[in-house]
Amino acid sequence: MDESFYGHKFQEAVDTLSGKEFINSDLRLSVDTILESVALKIYKPEWSSTPESPMDAPGRIFFSVWINEKSIKEGKLYYNIHALKLRNLKGYKIPARNFAEDFRNRFAENQENWENVSVQYGPLTLMEGWIELRPDHIQNDLCALARKFLNLSPVIDEVLTAYRLKP
Repeated sequence: MDESFYGHKFQEAVDTLSGKEFINSDLRLSVDTILESVALKIYKPEWSSTPESPMDAPGRIFFSVWINEKSIKEGKLYYNIHALKLRNLKGYKIPARNFAEDFRNRFAENQENWENVSVQYGPLTLMEGWIELRPDHIQNDLCALARKFLNLSPVIDEVLTAYRLKP
């Protein structure tokens, strides 16, 4: 896989997306190379156990779109939402399985808008799916997935609210 090529394409998509709508929603975007994959991650600092360093935090929630050698051979661009070690989020008491179930119940209302998606995973992967890899349209496809997540992100906030500790 040409990591430089895909890293550049992913970054171009982020540069297109880094507008008011994501900033107003307090969503951050980053492109990283992780485990031989190029990934776009979208997250909120408050969805992590360490808001100062949310992408390194042990507890965190984030949306990811990635590509690697395997996905290229399959002709797929994968996406998912991870919820890692939610018990580490400060100010919340979150049983991971309950959170995943609550999220998935709410996601079911919107699931038909996500291609090839499944929620048949453990509590760490809230949902995962893929779209056809179209190298000539990868930036547009990344932007479309990011905007779908932008519209879905309030569901995460609403579900989290149910687990916020009372002062």
